[in-house]
Amino acid sequence: MAVQAKTQGSGWKNDGVLAWVFSAPAIILLLVFLIIPFFMAIGLAFTNQPLVPNLNLPTQFVGLRNFVNLFGDATFHKALTNNFLFALVVVPLQTSLALLLAVLVNQNLRFIKVFRTIYFTPVTITMVVVSVIWLLLYDASPEGAINNVVHIMTFGAVDAQNWLGNKLLVWPAIMLLSIWQGVGFQMVIYLAGLQSIPVELYEAAQVDGANALQQFFGITIPQLRNTTIFIVISTTIFAFGLFTQVMIMTTGGPGDATNTTIFYAFMQGFRQGKIGYGSAITVIYFLIVLCISLTQRFFMREERAVE
Repeated sequence: MAVQAKTQGSGWKNDGVLAWVFSAPAIILLLVFLIIPFFMAIGLAFTNQPLVPNLNLPTQFVGLRNFVNLFGDATFHKALTNNFLFALVVVPLQTSLALLLAVLVNQNLRFIKVFRTIYFTPVTITMVVVSVIWLLLYDASPEGAINNVVHIMTFGAVDAQNWLGNKLLVWPAIMLLSIWQGVGFQMVIYLAGLQSIPVELYEAAQVDGANALQQFFGITIPQLRNTTIFIVISTTIFAFGLFTQVMIMTTGGPGDATNTTIFYAFMQGFRQGKIGYGSAITVIYFLIVLCISLTQRFFMREERAVE
């Protein structure tokens, strides 16, 4: 018995060593590319660290000066406002469209898997590639693909538009691209939520005489509450992290019309060489994301308490 116990103990120890060995690459990557840079950014936010070290201008601790300057920075205010505007429009539209698509592809029809694949395919394409493709589609010339489509659909009533050079059109253009690329991901999450709803609930509702619309609002929507909370929060976080589309398609223009928080942090840190100031912007972004995450945690906990 003692030998057997010793053997079992050695097995547990070996399993623990193997677990650390297999998880070591992921841990190292997280440390090097996420955890260490995160704490470095927090530290640099309280300094005047330049991008290129200068012996004549050594890095100094400046306390809260970077954050105080941010409160008076009109460009930062514009970037933050743009993020809120983008989230305010994209989140409800993308969430609603994802739910609609999930309901459509949840039907027991022939070739339904083909439609699921079609709707999900844009998610598998990186945002860089998607942005380059849509940049070509938004060509401002009359020969541009979208201009051609609009011209045909309106029977020539609408002329060619400079989609990415017009302050009134640039945000709708970026929003359309973002929704098209990301809605498939939310659709799959909603689809999983729909398939987890007990069929007995719908059967009981049918016996009570509820029509399809009443079943949708009386059963489907309440049963998808946690799923909807997760999708809304995650989509909001993605919206505040808007960067790639702006970087590739507009570089913040026209003017500062499409400037965003992350793009402004990038420009300040790597184009203007103000690493300390750029780090302070990322700290503000982190606090916003943290508040959003805590909101999700609060609603999820409230739902469990009700149950």
